Amino acid sequence: MSEKLKLALYWAASCGGCEIAVLEINEKILDVDAAADILFWPVAVDTKYDDVRRLPDGHIDVCLFNGGIRTSEQEELAHLLRRKSKVLVAFGSCAQEGCIPGLANLYSRQSLLERVYHTTESTDNPEKVLPQVRTQVPEGEIEIPEFYDTVLALDDVVPVEYYVPGCPPQPHQIWNVIQAIVAGNLPKPPAIVGAGDKTCCDDCERKKSEKKVKRFYRPFEKVPEPEVCLLEQGFLCAGPATRSGCGNALCVKANMPCRGCYGPPPGVVDQGAKFLSAVASVIDSNDPDEIAQIVGTISDPAGTFYRFSLSKSLLRRAKV
Repeated sequence: MSEKLKLALYWAASCGGCEIAVLEINEKILDVDAAADILFWPVAVDTKYDDVRRLPDGHIDVCLFNGGIRTSEQEELAHLLRRKSKVLVAFGSCAQEGCIPGLANLYSRQSLLERVYHTTESTDNPEKVLPQVRTQVPEGEIEIPEFYDTVLALDDVVPVEYYVPGCPPQPHQIWNVIQAIVAGNLPKPPAIVGAGDKTCCDDCERKKSEKKVKRFYRPFEKVPEPEVCLLEQGFLCAGPATRSGCGNALCVKANMPCRGCYGPPPGVVDQGAKFLSAVASVIDSNDPDEIAQIVGTISDPAGTFYRFSLSKSLLRRAKV
């Protein structure tokens, strides 16, 4: 019997949805257990950082690393797991491009800390105390991870062989990736796996015609027609700027605009700029004042166009 695959999983700056998505392969998790020994998975297995440090370099065959890099602890684990792993996978949108945590790059570290610890409506902190990396207490010195100014993608910190997009990756794609890993059938790195090579629009079955929009709608403001292109109806659908592979336009099938979580399609450097270009092309006016009025119906443009990709965009972060 051949030796089992050595697998590791880690959760950095993310919501934890990628951890749950791994379990959504359902009974196939038993096939994973049969094919692989999970050496490190803090959310599910009681192994410690020191256990990983004691492993020989390159001992782990594959590490699925989800989450961006927000703290010194996460950066330390990125370097540690890079050193201990033959193959490092940026698993999910946060590791690939920053995702929702990356929107914090619109603010400074100080303003984020002040909001959380000073000015939220539920905060009771009259002495205006902020967390410190090191604090002396009677029992000794307490040390906590440093909170960085900028959310980074995994490959901003260490080299990555493969990327599995999605927020979270869909179970069918996760299983395809696991099968490819077990079979040793991965493409030459670096490469995106567990996704398609087209756009979400290419997979979408809705009827498309000439797009002319006089205003934009948020999903709760209007019930979409179920068979007509959502962008033509004024919904901010990221389909033209998003890689295929989630399941034939999964959100759009549910009558919701594509959010863009599978990242930019092939050949696109900046997903937000591509999305913005698609939206600009459907505005039905040549009058500057009317254009400004139509654009004014877009709520939170930065959070809309760069919801998943600000950390890897040309902008990267706000200059604050």
